[in-house]
Amino acid sequence: MPVQLVNQIAAGEVVERPAAVVKELLENALDAGATKITIDIEQGGTKLIRISDNGSGIHKDDLVLSLSPHATSKIRNIDDLEEVSSLGFRGEALPSIASVSHLQLTSCWQGGDETWQLTMNNSKASDITPAANKQGTTIEVRDLFFNVPARRKFLRTEKTEFSHLETIVKRISLSRFDVDISLRHNQRVVKALRGATNRLQQEKRIAEILGPAFIEQAAHMDFAYEGLRLWGWIAQPTFSRSQADMQYFYVNGRVVKDRLVTHAVRQAYADVLFHGRHPAYVLFFECDPKMVDVNAHPGKHEVRFRQGRQVHDFLFRAIHKSLAEVISSVTGSHDLHHFSNSTETQQTTGSTNSPSGLHSSQLLQMSSQSSMPFAVAEQRRAYAEFAPSAPALNVPSTAFLSDVTEAAITSTEAQDMPPLGFARAQLHGIYILAENAQGMVLVDMHAAHERITYERLKTARQGEGIKSQPLLVPITIAVSSKEAQLVEDQTEVFSELGFEIDRVAEESIKIRQLPIILSSSDVETLLRDVLADLLTHGSSTRIQQAINEILSTMACHGSIRANRKLTIEEMNALLRDMEITERSGQCNHGRPTWIQLSIAELDKLFMRGR
Repeated sequence: MPVQLVNQIAAGEVVERPAAVVKELLENALDAGATKITIDIEQGGTKLIRISDNGSGIHKDDLVLSLSPHATSKIRNIDDLEEVSSLGFRGEALPSIASVSHLQLTSCWQGGDETWQLTMNNSKASDITPAANKQGTTIEVRDLFFNVPARRKFLRTEKTEFSHLETIVKRISLSRFDVDISLRHNQRVVKALRGATNRLQQEKRIAEILGPAFIEQAAHMDFAYEGLRLWGWIAQPTFSRSQADMQYFYVNGRVVKDRLVTHAVRQAYADVLFHGRHPAYVLFFECDPKMVDVNAHPGKHEVRFRQGRQVHDFLFRAIHKSLAEVISSVTGSHDLHHFSNSTETQQTTGSTNSPSGLHSSQLLQMSSQSSMPFAVAEQRRAYAEFAPSAPALNVPSTAFLSDVTEAAITSTEAQDMPPLGFARAQLHGIYILAENAQGMVLVDMHAAHERITYERLKTARQGEGIKSQPLLVPITIAVSSKEAQLVEDQTEVFSELGFEIDRVAEESIKIRQLPIILSSSDVETLLRDVLADLLTHGSSTRIQQAINEILSTMACHGSIRANRKLTIEEMNALLRDMEITERSGQCNHGRPTWIQLSIAELDKLFMRGR
């Protein structure tokens, strides 16, 4: 085939729209070591795409070669392909782009004093000519798809095409905090992102790209284990989205959309997220390049992990632990949202504000609706040991900042106060009003108690194990041969989950025993979903999730109801329990259990200081 046709066929895979051109050229600029990149766009990218960088540039002798098919300096042999560390490596981008546009390439080799330029039209290069001296490389792409009218007809409006292009710039900007990136559209500055060298600056860039609400609701995490590292920002479940539009995941600096990653993240959020909602995150996964195959997709959007099960489990556990430890944002500081896991200890950082030695799992009393939900006498002793200078516990629940309680709070040092403070009143039989060192705390008592009860039920079940019962009439299920073999190979796994399942034929299995708590569930559908997960991801938590859903329902029915009058002692006991309970910031359905209003926020509401 003619070279022009070969390049246009390749362009069909690489160059889908202007956004794809920007992606390829930005990745080349980053591979060249650029620390400053300027992007100029006209008419959504169909008229002009110009990308200038201050990278290492291209030598004069390589200018023509760089526009030849499959010419790359990043891969020299098969060993290099097995541990790709660069973003680009196929050598398809420039010739493919040049085959469907008017392309001009200008470059200065590694800070030299000579700059050279050439143009490409219909895959034919012009003579190399001198150009104005400028460090790095500038590539202009004009009249995209001018010679492929059928492809041009599939382009959308200027606004839509620029929106796709801007999304690409956002993703890449988040992958390299250290690089200055400027984006202009029709001579108007859209983004001007300064390089970020510390966490505060990184969070400022995230806020510029995703909005301040994300970073205000996000927790910073950093986990490492046996050569694997996951760090970044995960939004609290209360910041969930109606669609997966705020999910940024990077593997060794490369933005990817991967089903294994998505599955692991969703499992980590499963216990705290509304059904149908999507989590938000900006996460960076680092591993040995040999562990990941980046050559799994023409557009390099997907990767393939060579040890998928290990990666999946690591991602799940790291995110799950981080979410479990986000119990409060009392001070409004992101520093309290930093969680790390060192390679040596393999332990996450716990809440430094939790009362030492205070655990009240034995305090819950559920004998009847009229009985107190907490053993007040025992709680009072623990409470007194923790905060002997706290306000008197016999203040009526209707009191609100009386002279006595104000004096008591004044005499209490801020560092002696628990994170969620001391209860002051109950509002409308639904909310607990508390005062802490930062200001005011409002607690949804049913939602908070539901989470506490749920976590205790899960802990109790883990302690006693999963109780099973044999079926009088075993259930026979027709499955594929692969699924049947999986059942045969994973007998111990199913046994640990309370199932006894046998392979009785080439494509048939029989359930002889199942967990008691799942006796009323659609076991056949559940088992089919579990087998599908095991085949796709190598693991499944569907059985545990089904059990947890039942425990969640039990917790909901067994928790404090609205209009239940609580004493100050009971309210304070609930606050102390929240402080030592994982995931206490959300109820089992993803709703917030409490909110904090700082003194500054209260002053602003009442216009104090103006």
